[in-house]
Amino acid sequence: MSNICLITGNHLRHVFFAKQLISKGLVSSWVLEERENILPSAPTSIDDDLKSLFGHHFSERDRIENLVFGPSAADFECRAPRLQVERHALNDDATINFVAAHSPQLVISYGCHKLSPRFFQRLSARFWNVHGGLSPDYRGVATHFWPSYFLEPQMTGMTLHETTDFLDAGRIICQTAASMVAGDSLHRLAARTVTEFSEQLANKLTLLDFENLPEGLVQKAYGKVFMVKDWRPEHLRLIYEVYDDSLVDAVLNGEIEGRSPNLISVI
Repeated sequence: MSNICLITGNHLRHVFFAKQLISKGLVSSWVLEERENILPSAPTSIDDDLKSLFGHHFSERDRIENLVFGPSAADFECRAPRLQVERHALNDDATINFVAAHSPQLVISYGCHKLSPRFFQRLSARFWNVHGGLSPDYRGVATHFWPSYFLEPQMTGMTLHETTDFLDAGRIICQTAASMVAGDSLHRLAARTVTEFSEQLANKLTLLDFENLPEGLVQKAYGKVFMVKDWRPEHLRLIYEVYDDSLVDAVLNGEIEGRSPNLISVI
């Protein structure tokens, strides 16, 4: 059943995702890209109170991800051939040769940098990408942050789509939105989103006919593509000072309302 090559980042959420697929016997090879430090430094130009919020926000993400994904990653014994690479080597011949040697029918990427055209030219496999956001509404970066900032945490979700040159714009294979659980903070909601998506996708993939993989559905609407420059530390004030990191509860209590996700799946 090993028909998939995984290409992921090495953060805990990426390893958790990989473990779900590998444990099902779906993965023939795994490329693991070394990503940046998950605890960034606060900009020196911002005020001390914003530096404190900045530090809290990212240390809380680290704490939650260690709590949710850490135990799973710690006892993970990988049963698939694995290649660990730096970012600059992701698209090198050695990486592509490693993947090609295992003849995957499907390449699934999650949390890695952009694959070069040479990857697609060398392999006859289909390419799907996991995006941590509900496309087309939330594309780009920090897409588990923006739904809460725009007062619709229920729109926090994940999308599996066909890989294209355009950011998170390929035809959609499947989507999930996280369960809304009382007491969830922004980062706990994000972790729940990854957990539920990973487990559901692993089960769905076991039922696929890899000789006849489905075509995705075209994204007919055009949402916002969030760039790195769009996010500023000032955005944290609404999350932590106005709503005390309790936006899920605000939705469940009827304090704020909004649209419901319109989820797509062809598998």
